[in-house]
Amino acid sequence: MRAEPLLITLGDANGLGPELACRLLSGPQAAPLPAHLMGRALLLLGAEASLRAHLSFAGGTPFWTRVDDPARALAADAAPGVYLYEPPGLADIRVQVGQATPDGGRAAGVALATACDLLLAPAPAGARFPRALVTLPLHKAMLHAAGYDVPGHTEYLARRAGLGDDEVCMHLGGDVLRVSLVTTHPPLREVPGLITRQRVLHCLRLTAAHARAIGADGPVAVCGLNPHAGESGRIGREEIEVIAPAVADAVAEGFQVIGPLPADTLFVKAARGAYAAVLAMYHDQGLAPLKMLHFSDAVNVTLGLPFVRTSVDHGTGFDIAGTGAADLGSFAAALRLACTLCDGKD
Repeated sequence: MRAEPLLITLGDANGLGPELACRLLSGPQAAPLPAHLMGRALLLLGAEASLRAHLSFAGGTPFWTRVDDPARALAADAAPGVYLYEPPGLADIRVQVGQATPDGGRAAGVALATACDLLLAPAPAGARFPRALVTLPLHKAMLHAAGYDVPGHTEYLARRAGLGDDEVCMHLGGDVLRVSLVTTHPPLREVPGLITRQRVLHCLRLTAAHARAIGADGPVAVCGLNPHAGESGRIGREEIEVIAPAVADAVAEGFQVIGPLPADTLFVKAARGAYAAVLAMYHDQGLAPLKMLHFSDAVNVTLGLPFVRTSVDHGTGFDIAGTGAADLGSFAAALRLACTLCDGKD
């Protein structure tokens, strides 16, 4: 049987997304991709003008087959290759590479909505049901300016899937270090109130399942919230009253979990491969060490969705879009991981 298709949203029309797609999916730079990627259909979703704008910088030629109906690319007899579906309403997009504009946000929003339509609807007769989405970066302010009242990719995907924001978990990882977050982007002063026994346990379940899916060995290590994991309550009691009980719940359910541990020493061991993954309590606690090791090749995964979603771990990069300076590592890794999670193999 042919491998399942992947959906790829191009993100903001003026940012790095279309450029990365052009550079990685055509020509010899495709070498870092896994071999089985070449045996499946890749359906790009977005404005064709954004791809053509980036090809004009590099002097390339179109590498995609345009389809007026996405079912053509998802049909069981569709040939492997790169397809492009431009959703209605994007033909008039004005591309201004490197500029933050509502048109760029509109392109990202329409592509993302179309991806959800395809992922969540029953597959039509004779089509393969896509189970994986790889997202290229959007600009949140421009997404809002285009009329999409959501914080970003993760929240939009959760809500379209009928889930609450707290039912999914943000996870970022590379080959060495993998980190999930209990909280994502609230102000730091709000973090303690958002860390609940139920939320920590839910994130542990999702993280442990993801670690198994990718074949990562070892326990999931849980960070404390306070310095030195609270020093037995002297610095704070969240470890005693919230985090430790959640860890005990996870252990009772059969998960291999340890903690809470002081984050400053935990990450030293994690970087040496002692743990399958780490559960951090807040954004910078987990992502500062992750990006020290995986700034160019980390992948963002949304755990808890009814489909696979991976993403690059960087933004639109308006300042370097169109220059060819962007690193391809994160996009290549996001594609590889999407294939692994779909196929259950490396």
